Amino acid sequence: MSLFGDGLERAVERSFTRPIPKSAGAQMRYLVKQLKGTRPVAELLRISQRTVERYVRNQIRTPRPDLAARLQTEVTRRWQPQVRARARQRAATTDGIVIDTRARIGYTAP
Repeated sequence: MSLFGDGLERAVERSFTRPIPKSAGAQMRYLVKQLKGTRPVAELLRISQRTVERYVRNQIRTPRPDLAARLQTEVTRRWQPQVRARARQRAATTDGIVIDTRARIGYTAP
């Protein structure tokens, strides 16, 4: 995503009312509930369906670093969609939204 899109996502995440699930099992259970099954979650995260079932039952507790990053990204993307939509609507109509950006401007002589 672009810098402004990332900044907008971070600003919207500050309006969440509940914290995102921390453990891998809780995150996996949330995704299974959202996507209505272990097979769609397995396809989304590019792991086997059996591995998803093991995470749901807490038989596996710590995911590989690459899987942990994908899991965190997908849970964050789907977390509290109504709160996210309300924050975007409020920003578009009345309050506005603050996005932190950085710019580096340079000049090289020819």
